[in-house]
Amino acid sequence: MVPPTPEQVAAWLRAAQRTVVLTGAGISTESGIPDFRGPDGVWTKNPAAEKTATLQYYVRDPDVRRQSWRNRVDSKYWTAEPNEGHRALVDLERTASLDTLVTQNIDGLHHAAGTTPDKIIEIHGNVRDVKCLSCAWRAPMAVALDRVRAGEDDPDCPECGGILKSATISFGENLVASDLAHAQEAAARADVFLAVGTSLSVYPAARLPEYALANRARLIVVNAEPTPFDEAADAVLRDRIGQVLPSIVAAL
Repeated sequence: MVPPTPEQVAAWLRAAQRTVVLTGAGISTESGIPDFRGPDGVWTKNPAAEKTATLQYYVRDPDVRRQSWRNRVDSKYWTAEPNEGHRALVDLERTASLDTLVTQNIDGLHHAAGTTPDKIIEIHGNVRDVKCLSCAWRAPMAVALDRVRAGEDDPDCPECGGILKSATISFGENLVASDLAHAQEAAARADVFLAVGTSLSVYPAARLPEYALANRARLIVVNAEPTPFDEAADAVLRDRIGQVLPSIVAAL
């Protein structure tokens, strides 16, 4: 198959009634945030680091929690800026029919870029907030990080004394049911589904293209590595996200 040009992909987006976008770690690596499983991923280089993202280890082992808090204080999330890929999706919303943007990322860069908040579903939560695992207490992450910087290595909940963690979805933790349902409903009514920087291998988010394909949507995959959906896609683009998305949007 001859790869479609940005102009051809732009024509599909221009004609769409509902475009749904799914983004993964690949769009944020260009902002300096490392992915987890890629060749230079955090867990590829240090498999033990995956424990900090696994709920059972986090709850059971204070050392894992302490390491997690050290990681949060030093995280690149707090200094990263949206890149051309994020900004191109903002332009897509302004010039075409962006219905929903589902992101597997927890960095908040789509919000920072200017995508309408009501259109964003952070399917894996976000690092901007801290939550208690025992009660309903929740606050901006800065509240907990200030305590860590002041000397607490494993801050507890100020309401009930429970364990605190970022408002992300760890392995072993259920997704927010309403967020997942909203994402599935959006994908099921899409006529163009754009998967950007995601391996399409982490479920249940990776099942979203199936909902779109069942609606006979066009599937466009923009990712550096092969995905399980490449053969079903109408277009597979391997170029840098920060280059290919702006070129597509410029052709709208």
